Amino acid sequence: MTTETSSHYDHLEQMSVHDLLTNINREDQTVPLAVAKAIPQIEALVEQVVARMKQGGRLFYIGAGTSGRLGVVDASECPPTYGVPHDLVVGLIAGGDGAIRKAVEFAEDDAEQAWKDIAPYQPDANDTVIGIAASGRTPYVIGGLEQAQAAGLLTGCVVCNAGSAVAQAAEYPVEVVVGPEFVTGSTRMKSGTAQKLVLNMISTAVMIRLGRVKGNKMVDMQLSNLKLQDRAAKMVMSEIGVDRATAEQLLAQYGNVRNAIDNYTH
Repeated sequence: MTTETSSHYDHLEQMSVHDLLTNINREDQTVPLAVAKAIPQIEALVEQVVARMKQGGRLFYIGAGTSGRLGVVDASECPPTYGVPHDLVVGLIAGGDGAIRKAVEFAEDDAEQAWKDIAPYQPDANDTVIGIAASGRTPYVIGGLEQAQAAGLLTGCVVCNAGSAVAQAAEYPVEVVVGPEFVTGSTRMKSGTAQKLVLNMISTAVMIRLGRVKGNKMVDMQLSNLKLQDRAAKMVMSEIGVDRATAEQLLAQYGNVRNAIDNYTH
């Protein structure tokens, strides 16, 4: 597995801080190129996810460790960014939510637990499960994908090794082979970066195709802090040509940018 092969660099402890940072950055620059090669796979997966979500389906991410955390992050950002329900995109991590902050020993080794974690959501054939695993060999992810596929759900994955067991368990695998890590086997580095980029691409493309963006604006975003309230007011002002007081009044009345614009009458 390339994620476990020895780093291109050695004697790291003898490097200056400048050399450490320069070499890490040099390795990081290879990641978007690896992601670009996987765009056909990502496209195929996104098309399938969108079709099912238009029929009322949901998207589940399953993963362990860094991979699981990245799935939780991506899922948790969909409601505030796109105004979707909290159970439309769900991130599940081996060991439960406590594992987001503190590693849970051996949680990733239970091949039955992922499907148990999905079960309370009453999954059906319109739903999608995407397994995230840098190594591509995590039992929690493999088992979850196999059981999801057996139950008729769409399955995909994001992995950083070619020909992995996780990819074999997914109908629509995405393989982003980033090569050896700067610190040998530390897949929170390039592999984690690759997974974050791919998850950004998946969820953003899906939400745009579901109509959650107008032009290039997040018109359904939740107005949950002063920065977002200010951004929303400027969006309304720009779109329909009103002053700030009117924009703020419309937002207070209708709750978000889309509704404020759609319900505005001269």
